[in-house]
Amino acid sequence: MRKHGLAVAGICVLLLAGTACSDTKAGGSGGQSTPGASASQSSTPGASSTPGNSTTPSQTAAASIAVVPAKGATSVQPDKPVTVTSAGGKLTAVTLKDDNGNKIDGNFNADKTQWTSAGLLKPSATYTVTGSAEGSDGGVVPISSTFKTLTATRSLKSSVAPLSDTTVGVAFPVQIYWNNPVKDRAAVEKRLSVKTSVPVDGSWHWVNSTQVNYRPKNYWPVGTKVTVNIDTQGVNAGNDTWGKTNRTVNFTIGRSVVSHIDVKKHVMTVTINGKLARTIPITAGKDGFTTRSGVKVIMEKFTTKRMDAATVGIKPGDPNYYNIPDVKWAQRVTSSGEFIHGAPWSAGSQGSANVSHGCVGMSLADAKWYFDQTLTGDPVIVTGTNRHMEPGNGWTDWNTTWAAYKAGSALS
Repeated sequence: MRKHGLAVAGICVLLLAGTACSDTKAGGSGGQSTPGASASQSSTPGASSTPGNSTTPSQTAAASIAVVPAKGATSVQPDKPVTVTSAGGKLTAVTLKDDNGNKIDGNFNADKTQWTSAGLLKPSATYTVTGSAEGSDGGVVPISSTFKTLTATRSLKSSVAPLSDTTVGVAFPVQIYWNNPVKDRAAVEKRLSVKTSVPVDGSWHWVNSTQVNYRPKNYWPVGTKVTVNIDTQGVNAGNDTWGKTNRTVNFTIGRSVVSHIDVKKHVMTVTINGKLARTIPITAGKDGFTTRSGVKVIMEKFTTKRMDAATVGIKPGDPNYYNIPDVKWAQRVTSSGEFIHGAPWSAGSQGSANVSHGCVGMSLADAKWYFDQTLTGDPVIVTGTNRHMEPGNGWTDWNTTWAAYKAGSALS
């Protein structure tokens, strides 16, 4: 019996030893397992084990991306920014393009968790956002989203003077003409800028709802390089009118050619780059056709121009009617029809009497010389009459005081 009892005791020790090994493997203690312990460790997504402490929580995560406007959105306002935001990681690349492949620039914030578009969008377009983000877990998440901007009832487009890559006179005002009326002038003007190669103090001035001009306080400095940026794509001009495109115009200011016409004295003086270049005998408008006084600007140049009095309301049969098919060296200075030109038929009155229908006439030789000196945009200052320039009868910006001109800005 004693031997049998020892044998049984030995078997019990072995059984207990085996049970102890089983409990350790299961993560239990004292023969009792901890409910859910191993399930919790094995099912934690992205968890990583820390040696000596299997219960330390994970510090890594996959990147989560949010794009505004939402994927598939329609009727998105073009003046609202596009944003891409990453939670749990950093953005590595973001690209925004329209349906023509044109890229819209944007900027990341300091920690590259957000990208924001820098330019306005265009109406009636589909935009695609692509890119990628990297989570703190090291995983790369692709970005892909599309949306559509609203369809505008009216689009806003511009026509500009001067034309790009031209050289113009020192008094040339920048003129922007809109194809539709602008209701929110301030919103549009904020998208306009003028950059110059030398410092220039200038201002925008709204002529009306379809035209805005820009001129410096004084004449443009000779040789100035000017860049006009019309960044109106996506701007809300009001009345459901949205900017359709951006455009840039570059031009250069030529030499200074400033002319002074004294109607009473029948003389014109021409100053080039500050020095008197020529004094020219002239004739101007007779009674009933008085030449206007004021600051005029050369608008157009014609080596030969037909001049028909019917265009100013004088009909054939009227004693003042004329129709001259080949007026030489004609330069327009008003919309209503005043020119500076060669006038051999009035040679006997040039320098002594005013006999024209409002134009300034001179000899063919002087007219040719003057034509060769000038550019569109050169100023012509007329004095000596009591008839003054009407606003808008040509490029009349220089007949407004600087204070009044600046007051014409929507941002003044």
